[in-house]
Amino acid sequence: MKTYDFIVIGSGISGLSFALRAAEHGSVAIVTKRAAAKTNTAWAQGGISCVQDDGDSFDAHVEDTLKAGCGLCPEPVVRDIVTEGPPAIQELIDWGVEFDRAKAGGSDSPPPLALGKEGGHTARRVLHHKDTTGREIETKLLEAVRADDRIEMMEHHFAIDLITTDKLAFTSPSRCVGIYALDEESGQVLTLRSDRVILCTGGSGRVYLYTTNPSVATGDGVAMAWRAGCEIANMEFMQFHPTCLYHHELKSFLITEAMRGEGAELVDRDGVAFMKKYDERGSLAPRDIVARAIDQEIKKTGGPCVFLDITAKPADFIKDRFPHIYETCLTVGIDITKDPIPVVPAAHYQCGGVKTDVNGATSLPGLWAVGEVACTGLHGANRLASNSLLEGVVVSRFSLTDCLEKRPIGNEAERIDIPDWITGDVTDVDELVVVYHNWDEIRRLMGDYVSIVRTSKRLQRAATRLRNLQREVQEFYWNFRVSSELLELRNLVEVASLIVDCAARRHESRGLHFTLDYPERDDLHWQQDTVISRK
Repeated sequence: MKTYDFIVIGSGISGLSFALRAAEHGSVAIVTKRAAAKTNTAWAQGGISCVQDDGDSFDAHVEDTLKAGCGLCPEPVVRDIVTEGPPAIQELIDWGVEFDRAKAGGSDSPPPLALGKEGGHTARRVLHHKDTTGREIETKLLEAVRADDRIEMMEHHFAIDLITTDKLAFTSPSRCVGIYALDEESGQVLTLRSDRVILCTGGSGRVYLYTTNPSVATGDGVAMAWRAGCEIANMEFMQFHPTCLYHHELKSFLITEAMRGEGAELVDRDGVAFMKKYDERGSLAPRDIVARAIDQEIKKTGGPCVFLDITAKPADFIKDRFPHIYETCLTVGIDITKDPIPVVPAAHYQCGGVKTDVNGATSLPGLWAVGEVACTGLHGANRLASNSLLEGVVVSRFSLTDCLEKRPIGNEAERIDIPDWITGDVTDVDELVVVYHNWDEIRRLMGDYVSIVRTSKRLQRAATRLRNLQREVQEFYWNFRVSSELLELRNLVEVASLIVDCAARRHESRGLHFTLDYPERDDLHWQQDTVISRK
């Protein structure tokens, strides 16, 4: 058993920023199932929202967030996160993150930060690094973490389950006291002990067949928290990004919303803009509206996609502002300075997750959750563009303060001896093809039955099939030696079931959850979170 003052699970913006701050107070282990840079953060293109301009205000940012969240965002939570943005951004800059700046004006002071505008925002407040903002943040925070010898980076270690006192047969109220983690290289399961465990595992986009997410986004943190008895909230609100590149050679490649913020228009195959038919804000409408509009246009025309057209902008501007997208599209023969980009909606971001307060505290003492894995309420029923990175870096600040107040360093009241992982009489998985088949079946049925537009009958069918799959996966889990493939499948089927269960409970259409059986928003009965737990 190895003991740490803090165990951070995940190596995106939430986990890395928490670890850098926590290292000032004690020992930190970062447990991450792949190489540390393989995160959702690294894939984020658009930017991070934060009030920076005199013509903008915290009130305006709060109002935009509340409007996008469709009545489910607690205003105090939104205000706390928004107003803490500027000092959190300064921390990122101090750690070496470089955001784009406006052209120098000749003075001795550095030029102001360049600010973009995205769908749902009423002002320019999105800080960016070209079109690879997430990669810039991930790279610089990783450099800072690797330079800090108080932080132990445990790459290729898969967190299997949370360890709670009730599992250890303690009579006191249940709390989290550590984790079991699989060393993927040796196959050994490690016992890691801490009174402060922080989930920063990101989202679950890989539960769908078509997604903008990297392969690591399998909902591990939500599934672990669910098994430990935590409350889970609002999993029905899965955000589908409207503009994922439609091309057989480049699957999961995101076309950032910032492109629409810079004037790109959504058009049909004849080049006719269509978004004004669905919303007065046109192509700058919030993502749920844009995704449903594209879905309807595709179904109406029978075409496989629609198009995003930024060719009205000067070619030099496009190449300078979106160099990564420009160069990537060129590899498949699309010159975005001349050609409209074929796009389709794809699963992108979960607005629900492990239910927490604004400090990231979960319903299980000793466990905090930060970032996409968590549901603070900031995103409500629909996330405002670029608020996700903001939430990660801000709530991780709040979480550290909360950790130190609730579980002061050095005040561990009791020694807890955790038994080693017992493998038992199991063997290696003999047919990985069965695991891959189940993985594929889950993702296809979620795409068919629990996508942008839903019905009660489709949800019922999905629930029935997922129950059967859960039994089959559970049998695999108990009869075979754990592996990363098996653990991801186990988590994936549980998260898929949570999404379906939450969706089936909400008898209205709100934000990202749209059902043909209840097409209207119902504030009388449903202006509340969908909260479930094993208890």
